[in-house]
Amino acid sequence: MEFLDLPQLLSAAGTVRLPGSKSISNRVLLLAALAEGETEVRDLLASDDTERMLEALQTLGIGVVHLGGENWRISGCGGRIPVRRAELFLGNAGTAFRPLTAALALAGGDYVLKGVARMHERPIGDLVDGLRQLGADIAYLGNEGYPPLHLKPGNIRPGGVLRVRGDVSSQFLTGLLMALPLTGEAATVEVVGELISKPYIEITLATMARFGVVVQREGWQRFTVPAGSRYLSPGTVYVEGDASSASYFLALGAIGGGPVRVEGVGRDSIQGDVKFAEALARMGARIETGPNWMAASAPADGLLAVDLDCNHIPDAAMTLATAALFAKGTTTLRNIASWRVKETDRIAAMATELRKLGAEVEEGTDFIRVTPAALRPAAIDTYDDHRIAMCFSLAAFGTPLRINDPQCVAKTFPDYFDRFAAVTRAAPVIAIDGPSASGKGTVAARVAAALGYAYLDSGALYRLTALAAQRAGVDWADEKGVAAIAAGLDVSFSESDMCLEGVPVGDTIRSEEISAGASQVAALPAVRTALLFRQRAFNTAPGLVGDGRDMGSVVFPRAKLKVFLTATAEARAERRYKQLIEKGFSANLPALLLDLQQRDARDSGRGVAPLRQEADARLLDTTSLTIEEAVDRVLQWSRE
Repeated sequence: MEFLDLPQLLSAAGTVRLPGSKSISNRVLLLAALAEGETEVRDLLASDDTERMLEALQTLGIGVVHLGGENWRISGCGGRIPVRRAELFLGNAGTAFRPLTAALALAGGDYVLKGVARMHERPIGDLVDGLRQLGADIAYLGNEGYPPLHLKPGNIRPGGVLRVRGDVSSQFLTGLLMALPLTGEAATVEVVGELISKPYIEITLATMARFGVVVQREGWQRFTVPAGSRYLSPGTVYVEGDASSASYFLALGAIGGGPVRVEGVGRDSIQGDVKFAEALARMGARIETGPNWMAASAPADGLLAVDLDCNHIPDAAMTLATAALFAKGTTTLRNIASWRVKETDRIAAMATELRKLGAEVEEGTDFIRVTPAALRPAAIDTYDDHRIAMCFSLAAFGTPLRINDPQCVAKTFPDYFDRFAAVTRAAPVIAIDGPSASGKGTVAARVAAALGYAYLDSGALYRLTALAAQRAGVDWADEKGVAAIAAGLDVSFSESDMCLEGVPVGDTIRSEEISAGASQVAALPAVRTALLFRQRAFNTAPGLVGDGRDMGSVVFPRAKLKVFLTATAEARAERRYKQLIEKGFSANLPALLLDLQQRDARDSGRGVAPLRQEADARLLDTTSLTIEEAVDRVLQWSRE
């Protein structure tokens, strides 16, 4: 599995231009396809969801031309789908699957609609029931009430009154409303129960109006599409920036100092998720808005917990759950039942991952309650859900963390983590690599002490892992068991000693037995992966100095300062000889020199993370330097 390790963040500030809204993008694409005339769609979101919609439209015979960048030309079919028989794969794109189901069910063709396994777990029965009231012929190819679907030519009876539940997904009502103009007759949709995610219906109505169909409505319970309604191309349509995506960057500003400004969406937006800014303001954040931009900064006294009905910001509300980790008190988010039927069960997923970080979490059918605590490093599972990946990136302000499957953000925001990195400042790292006995450990420890940074002796971690596994009764050949030990290793380092679970280990890890165990566990891939994250978890505020053989090449490739510290083999052998004699051990200088030369050859020639000087690392030859002179040189470079 791919992963992305995030260091602890110190601050956030800057400007982000948002990608287009997923909800608006796919609505515009479908209505442009159904309209009369050609539509030029500008600033379309480039994502998995829109790719699935574009592929489906092309399969259906709709003219689709890429004009470069985020701009497309769609040749409308005037409500008459050219291809009458097709099989469509729509991934996990609910904004494509539900509206296409409705439109194709009324189009009179023979179509099969499929998706990924999770899409086949997302309910669609209420939409199908609504379409059947019009005479649509729809069969389930798997479980009743769920995709995949087979749409056959039906005996469509246009007009009348349809009823659809509103308390499962607003996409059911959206699909019906967008499809009804295809009948040419007046039709009314009555919502049964409370309508959730109302702002998304506002987006639907506003988008339909741009294509010439104005829906008459009575509150949130009754919607009427007038007789004779038909879609007409408005010529050119600009897609707003995604307001849900804005929430992550506004929260960054509110947590990390700011200001962080987002462009592409503002107070004039048709998207309900812009009200996320009001929720942040209730938590104490300082908010500024313009017609096409918004900005957030942190309050002087920190964020405050809120108790909030989130029906009006269902997607953006997820960001509040992670922002709650940095608020004083317990935050309760209510009326979020729709989270249960999204890309994953988002209430359960958010609760599980928040608990990994140390938070106290209570969940219910339609609410989540978060009480913050001291955060601890964790590997966050994302459930193939783009919003979970983006939400949990905010937790890096409290602790280093790992995001599993970060590429899932491609659903709506493919370059999210690049934009994230551009407006955040991480705890700095000084990476000191070099051959055995070069003095890198002593230099690194003293530099860390001088700067007030944490210190990491990476070479000792495998020995400490072997010792911890032995004490826990875990066999060194048990890859899964040892990896679990490595992932939770409680260690600390200083120039004079290192501690395991708070207890100094002294020379215990230098014994022949533990040395053999270290070699054995170091050969286990799962252990190496676990220790990679454990090493990166040392990268906390205010900074880290780490020494080893692959600090700058593998563990911290983006370190602010990389040092390759070395000395001649003869000088290193003499240093090792003096150390052993001072400790009362017998030593043979020629044997030590040969051993170092052989180790250098092994370390430089190994297939995994070989010892080498990185192109961007500064060379520090300590052959003729004292420890104090070497430390001063590194400190000087760090100031530069």
